[in-house]
Amino acid sequence: MVETSLWMQKVAADPGHSRWYIERFRAMARAGDDLVGEARFVDAMAARGSHILDAGCGPGRVGGYLASVGHHVVGVDVDPTLIEAAEQDHPGPRWLVDDLAELDLSARGITDQFDIIVSAGNVMTFVAPSTRVQVLTRLRAHLKPDGRAVIGFGAGRDYEYSQFLDDAAHAGLTPDLLLSTWDVRPFSDDSDFLVALLKPA
Repeated sequence: MVETSLWMQKVAADPGHSRWYIERFRAMARAGDDLVGEARFVDAMAARGSHILDAGCGPGRVGGYLASVGHHVVGVDVDPTLIEAAEQDHPGPRWLVDDLAELDLSARGITDQFDIIVSAGNVMTFVAPSTRVQVLTRLRAHLKPDGRAVIGFGAGRDYEYSQFLDDAAHAGLTPDLLLSTWDVRPFSDDSDFLVALLKPA
């Protein structure tokens, strides 16, 4: 049995957590805040009409933007409330409720592998620690041989960058480029954020 994600543990402790998260981003969008920096980054590295998996898509801000500029997007999140919001706010992509640790999109009739897999918004720090390698392995299984996985998360979230890179290696992924921000600044030992572009080993 797969351990419950840290996100769903938060939801269990506070049933209003998902709705708060959704409304927070809706308010930011109404205020004109820039919510698509990660998506612009992915779009810049993607050929037109790429097949992109938004892994841990939340309410859909990244995948929604990528679909709006012409990519074929599938978004997956473990939280059905977030997926419902994604369907409402960002029609176009295929939004699915699923656990990344058990992800098998072929069972949903999606047999194509992806050019790019993006996991923004600290997703890797919300999966259950015991499933981290399993999650990365499932992402690797859905990636084209020449594809890239783009994973970003902040420091201070109980997941050291060195451990993440070791876990990625165990999952069959190797770094292609490491950055410290979504606006393409170099990664260094004292960076407080990591954007890792990974390729199949």
